[in-house]
Amino acid sequence: MKTPAFFTLIIGTEILNQRRRDAHFDFVAKALAKKGHTLSGSFVIEDDPALIVQTLKFIASQPNPVLFSFGGIGSTPDDHTRKCAAIALRDGNLYEHPEAKKIIEERLGKDAYPHPIKMAQLPKGAQLLENPVNQMPAFYLDERYFFMPGFPEMSHPMVEYILENIIPQGAPTHRFTLTAQCKENLFIELMENAPEGVEISSLPKLYDNGWRVTLSVASKDEALAKATFGKFVSLLEHKQIPYTLNDEH
Repeated sequence: MKTPAFFTLIIGTEILNQRRRDAHFDFVAKALAKKGHTLSGSFVIEDDPALIVQTLKFIASQPNPVLFSFGGIGSTPDDHTRKCAAIALRDGNLYEHPEAKKIIEERLGKDAYPHPIKMAQLPKGAQLLENPVNQMPAFYLDERYFFMPGFPEMSHPMVEYILENIIPQGAPTHRFTLTAQCKENLFIELMENAPEGVEISSLPKLYDNGWRVTLSVASKDEALAKATFGKFVSLLEHKQIPYTLNDEH
């Protein structure tokens, strides 16, 4: 797999109206960082089929996407994700997955019918993800689109499994940061001329005694990150502007 662009899709009207607090974004961001990856985007959307389909299509249109989708794979009327995934990423149809059917029947017996068994209806070519809590399987497509329950206790172990067993380890990111007693516009020219492969961000804040800006320089190439960061340090020292170096992370 080429360098992946990671996305989260968090589906649930109850999150948007704040009846439930999101627990996925922070977890996924930290889990990715441990494996040398970062998020490219995160979406929180309501349980609307048309919106889910369009969001999936947008994510799929990005270069080398990997999606962690949470919510909407159950068997209630507001669980649209299985069908939406089929529309956005396959032929639009759902098919009975024999292994998923067997798991649901073995787990629930006669209570699998008439509703829970619907969870065995999956897009063409779906592969299963084991559910560590109630054994109701999640699924994925093409080893890049992962559809999981909205419950963190079920889905978060799945994310860890995916990052350990399916997605390649990423290269570590080397980051250098400082906080300077100035406005961020001092750094604009250097930021505009930063080399390719270097990520630069600045976070300004106004205090009672003046401006501070925290500057961050990061790259997969440690030497390049260090050399680029050195240019900002040299500028501050040339202009005799006080600054402090922050911990690298």
